[in-house]
Amino acid sequence: MQRHFTQLDSVTPATLPRRLAAMLYDGFLVLAIWLLIAVAHLLFMRFVLGHDAESIGTGRLAVASLRLLLVCSAAAFFAYCWRRAGMTLGMQVWRLRVQTPQGTSISLTQSLIRCMAAWVSLAAFGLGYWWVIFDPEKRSWPDMASGTRTVVLPKKTKSTEGGEGGEGGEGKEDKGNKKDKQGRQAAGRK
Repeated sequence: MQRHFTQLDSVTPATLPRRLAAMLYDGFLVLAIWLLIAVAHLLFMRFVLGHDAESIGTGRLAVASLRLLLVCSAAAFFAYCWRRAGMTLGMQVWRLRVQTPQGTSISLTQSLIRCMAAWVSLAAFGLGYWWVIFDPEKRSWPDMASGTRTVVLPKKTKSTEGGEGGEGGEGKEDKGNKKDKQGRQAAGRK
């Protein structure tokens, strides 16, 4: 089921520096996941399959299975985050979100296509991401291949912190701030 995002009128296309910063943050997260996967793979090879410590990582099957696990774990991480909230932790820090042009969350197929296009973009020395500079809509190769958009969310203001996405009225904190402000203004007039 696709989630409909709010604040569609106030989003702008993501620029290259923001994308690269979010990629750096997410790179550290993926590296941590890969370290856990590698340790689990090593333990499985050593204690379940009974390989000698010296022979682990020397066979083609062991190397291929580890590489497959690493690629699949990265794809699963990104697909899960993009489907759940439209953003990874790195994207959240930089207020980026992946969405369809209609403003809904992306599908599993779109997530997997984005992942494959991202690997191709990186393999081409990052050209797929540098493409943002030349595209009039500031789309990268993963955006174009998957039919999605990477957008910058507006900064949260006091009026949007109380309600979800600025909709649904004011939060309790904002009403209290207005009363305090009105009280100070009235006191200043006396």
